[in-house]
Amino acid sequence: MNAKLTALLLALTVLPAAASDLVSFPDGKPQDLNNLKAPVRIINFWGSYCKPCVKEMPEMSAWYKKQKKGSIDLIGIAIDRKENLPPFLKTTPVSYPIWHYAGKDNRSFMKNLGNSVGALPFTTVEAVKCGKKEAILGGVDSKKLDAAVQKVRAECK
Repeated sequence: MNAKLTALLLALTVLPAAASDLVSFPDGKPQDLNNLKAPVRIINFWGSYCKPCVKEMPEMSAWYKKQKKGSIDLIGIAIDRKENLPPFLKTTPVSYPIWHYAGKDNRSFMKNLGNSVGALPFTTVEAVKCGKKEAILGGVDSKKLDAAVQKVRAECK
C-alpha cells in the first residue's frame, strides 16, 4: 500500500471507543478525542506499571507547558486499572489532561490509532485538519515531540 493511501485510510479511521470507553480523570466524565480543538492533537497511551511511560511523563509535561496555548492538545490515556491512577499521579503529576480507557479492548483501540503491537508507551501526533499522523512506539522526549509536530505540520502545507 502506498504512503498516500495509508495516510488517507488513517485519516478516515473512526475511533472505535464508545463514549463511555474514554473518561476524564478524576471526575469520570465521558470524553471523545474528536472534540479536541487544537490544530495538533497528541495522544499518549501509558500505564503506571510501564517504566518507559513513567520516565517520559515529566519531560512530556514540561514540553507541553512551553507550547503556545491552543496550538496543541495533549491527552494522556491511562491503560491501567482505575485504582492505580490516584497514587501514581500523586507522585508523577502532569500538566496535561489524563483520561482513562475504561473499555474492554484497549489493544483494538490502540491498533486503530496505529499501535499494531499493543505495547506502551505509544504516542500519536496528528495535524487534525489534514489527518497527517505520526505514530511513536516507545518513550518520547522533547526532541521526538518537536520533530513529530514539525513533520505533521509540514505535511499539512
